[in-house]
Amino acid sequence: MSEAIGFLGTGNMGLPIARRLIDAGHEVRVWNRTAARAQPLVDAGAIAAPTAADAASPGGIVFSILSDDTALEEVTFGDNGILDKLGDGGVHVSMSTVSVAAARRMETVYAEAGATYLCGPVFGRPPAAAAGQLAMALSGAPDAKDRIAPLLDAFTRRVDDFGVAPGAGNVVKLCGNFMIGTAVETLAETCALAEKNGVDCEQFVDLLTGTLFDCPVYKIYGEGVAKQQYEPALFRMVLGLKDIGLVLQAANAVGVPVPIASLVRDRLLASVARGRGELDWMALAALARADAGLEIG
Repeated sequence: MSEAIGFLGTGNMGLPIARRLIDAGHEVRVWNRTAARAQPLVDAGAIAAPTAADAASPGGIVFSILSDDTALEEVTFGDNGILDKLGDGGVHVSMSTVSVAAARRMETVYAEAGATYLCGPVFGRPPAAAAGQLAMALSGAPDAKDRIAPLLDAFTRRVDDFGVAPGAGNVVKLCGNFMIGTAVETLAETCALAEKNGVDCEQFVDLLTGTLFDCPVYKIYGEGVAKQQYEPALFRMVLGLKDIGLVLQAANAVGVPVPIASLVRDRLLASVARGRGELDWMALAALARADAGLEIG
């Protein structure tokens, strides 16, 4: 059954997800801080919402995929926020990678308003979103999960339920992004080591990703690192730095040492300081190459 939904955030990930919902026959009202970025969706049949609140309907469903805690709080509590508009029975599915503390705070505030906040961050890059092949780490109230389940079929290949614990979905997402960042840094360092010893980096990556490391993360990022392809940025360095910072924040809150996360954070910070913040975080390889005295493409 088709259900009218709101969608906030039409960036690299939000746009293909919203397009999948439109193509599945749902009425979608879209809002983006920069309105022009939502125009392709309007051309595809979406309804443009002048404000975030205009994308919501009383007791309705809103999806959001935004850059950080500040953006999430603005669309929730700002002058044109969605919380008051959603009201009793409303559901907000946040697919954003935000802090665990923010997710827990949101769940509490929404419950007090009679609405439901679900953590539903997704794994996958924009091509996976466009193909409906994302994986979602979902947590929150069971009734709301049941309500949104038919909508998730439009853009996910699997949805893993991590229970009702506040922020559990975001914990999983942060752990996953930490592992991806570690893989990218490892690829960057080993490719520099191989090349400095006269080994062809592309051949090296092809061997490893076709045998011991035959998985999407190493294949996708290995190719980009080996070929020094950092643009177009499907996941910007500044967002990687933000996410690893949230990993350290979450770990500190519960007393878990994550020394590798500190290293990856410092490598990302050094890269951003060198003006690479808008490149894909595969550009960690540029820093590794520079440290090794190799030419940067």
